Amino acid sequence: MESKIVHLLHCPFTGLGLYQGFRGNRWLRNRIKIFKQFVIPSILNQTNKDFTLWLAWRYEEKNNTQVKELKRYLDTLGVPNVFTYAGICFWDDKYPDEQARDRLINSIHYSVGELMETIGEAETILMTIQPSDDCYHSTMVQETRDYFNAHPDMDLFGYRKGYVMDYVNQRLAEWNPQTTPPFYTIKYTRENFTDPLKHLKFTGPYKSHEYPKDYMKADYIETRGFLVGCHSENISTIFSHPYTGHESLGSNLTSILSDFGIESADKLKLPFSFRKWFIRQLPYGWRRKLRYIFGEKFAAPIYSWIRS
Repeated sequence: MESKIVHLLHCPFTGLGLYQGFRGNRWLRNRIKIFKQFVIPSILNQTNKDFTLWLAWRYEEKNNTQVKELKRYLDTLGVPNVFTYAGICFWDDKYPDEQARDRLINSIHYSVGELMETIGEAETILMTIQPSDDCYHSTMVQETRDYFNAHPDMDLFGYRKGYVMDYVNQRLAEWNPQTTPPFYTIKYTRENFTDPLKHLKFTGPYKSHEYPKDYMKADYIETRGFLVGCHSENISTIFSHPYTGHESLGSNLTSILSDFGIESADKLKLPFSFRKWFIRQLPYGWRRKLRYIFGEKFAAPIYSWIRS
């Protein structure tokens, strides 16, 4: 029955990827600004508002004043939300398999307790990946609900294509990934969602957002249902990316932005950083190399050692 379904928009705010998923309070302040300016208006623009925004944080952010202010802000807007502080509840492929497995089990175990009031007596849980800097088309929630109602045997529904937007310069173009993008919804039974080991068995094998279709009954449609946001806080996703297609201008641009609820959003303005400015001048291939050399190969292991 419809009343026994809970739809969670799972937003991994901290705890995802390198540096333990946290790059300092300045980074967090900028990311929250992006979230407020673009993502929240898009969420409020959903035609079906039967969902709960689930923001996942590390335990260290439990008493962070910026996080507390964001919670108050969402409450004043009337956005149904829940904050958990046990990390993200999907496989993080930036870690070795054994470590990623342990992190996921612990995150599910401790997050479920904080989610039980939201879940209530629901027998089915829909979990949509909602990045903190990307947006969905206004019909995503309704389209997802309609899909699973029509295809009760399916495990996953997602979008294969979308748009990419330069938040700083307000440029928008088609986004045509050659790999499977992370903009999808997984349907869980109550037991598969709340039991850490069963949750892991159900979703763990694919170990990356690129491969769920190989392990689940999955369907990705060609509708451009998501918008990837580019800004100075990311490196791997840039506007001049090999996946970038035809650019939208004029009335077409306005129409698409309206579909995502961000037609009134101003240009993004973040504090100037010479380092980030310099990196943005480099070709895409060089950016990836620098990210690997200074992030994954050297900095991340050192950071992990310091944290331990």
